[in-house]
Amino acid sequence: MRENRTEAAEGRGSSIEYADMLLLRFGEFTLKGKNRNRFEKTVLRHVKEMVKPYPKAVLSKEFGRIYVTLNGEPAGELAEALRNVFGIASISPVKVSRSEFDDILAASRRFLEIIAPPQGTTFKVNARRVWKDFPHGSIEMNKLISTPLLQGYPGLLVDVKSPELELKLEIREGSTYIFCDQIEGVGGFPLGTNGKAMLLLSGGIDSPVAAWSSMRRGLEVECVHFYSYPYTSELARQKVVDLARVLSRYAGVIKLHLVPFTEVQTSFTGIGQDNLIITLMRRAMLRITTRLAEREGALAVVTGDSLGQVASQTLSSMNVIGRATALPLLRPLVMMDKSEIVELSQRIGTYDLSILPYEDCCTLFVPKSPTTNPNLRIIEKIEATLPGYSARLDEAVTGTETITITPYGDEKPQDLVPAQSGLQEEWF
Repeated sequence: MRENRTEAAEGRGSSIEYADMLLLRFGEFTLKGKNRNRFEKTVLRHVKEMVKPYPKAVLSKEFGRIYVTLNGEPAGELAEALRNVFGIASISPVKVSRSEFDDILAASRRFLEIIAPPQGTTFKVNARRVWKDFPHGSIEMNKLISTPLLQGYPGLLVDVKSPELELKLEIREGSTYIFCDQIEGVGGFPLGTNGKAMLLLSGGIDSPVAAWSSMRRGLEVECVHFYSYPYTSELARQKVVDLARVLSRYAGVIKLHLVPFTEVQTSFTGIGQDNLIITLMRRAMLRITTRLAEREGALAVVTGDSLGQVASQTLSSMNVIGRATALPLLRPLVMMDKSEIVELSQRIGTYDLSILPYEDCCTLFVPKSPTTNPNLRIIEKIEATLPGYSARLDEAVTGTETITITPYGDEKPQDLVPAQSGLQEEWF
């Protein structure tokens, strides 16, 4: 995991628990001109969802920022939740004082006591007088605050160009904000500002990372998972629900479509084309996902493909598989190394779930020698001659179960094995 905060000097404490407020800064979308207001409103709506479990927190917005007044809510917990909001570049814990000189100085002294910078830390005060009726100007306040602080903490060294600790003061009418730390956010674009896509979510490492990467670029993602009961267990399906819940920490809400794939998948066995099963299966998944996308109003399909990683991800295979849909096919991981994908999955919190040993339908019926160079004409001929193939695809779409998953909920899919008289019936 990345560090929770950027420290000005190694070894000093954090101001997070001392905070009265959290200052949220927007990311790269602030450069988007006329779209900026729409993007800011989207981030604010997402932040409102994330602070619902903290009813005392109060939000306010100004140009390029959101302020979260804590009113006693836990600053650390809120900061950890809000740093996952797409479009938030950084968060600063803020101490609030009255805009009176003596109060500002006293709060600044207390601030230094809390963070306890070690001996030799380079330091500066950076005051900004937003309230122009305040009697001291910005440059004057730098001197008036820094001099007594340096006298009280002789271990600090002045460095006005590249300080390790920069104590920032924003003097406003009624209140002054004091802060120094910046907690790194995920940045990117606000969720949903670049449209909606359907994502093929397996139980592996790659697809959850592809989901996170897509959401970070402003895509609202609905996940589609294919299961083949009884060949795959309910544990494998619940694993995907758990992965979607981790992703919902970043999205607020994730819609998961669970597609019964057994009849479609088994139709490819016994036709004497075992080396083409993976290609046929992946094309069927895209056809079903495309129909779900049309129903849900999504404009693209996202996969976790990484070029050359497995047989179905050679350029030739991806070409043939991709022709099963007319929708844009997005592959955010296509040029990433496996080590990079694993590192990112650990960062976003999906790795430990992804490596649980529950097989999904993608690992079933895998031939010993799957083709890496399928022929499109042969594939289309097989699909055209499979008995009842189109009807099976229709049934899979009709039988799809949809769950709306939230970070703090306990949503679960329907039982695959129905209970009768206290006993479980097997599906065989």
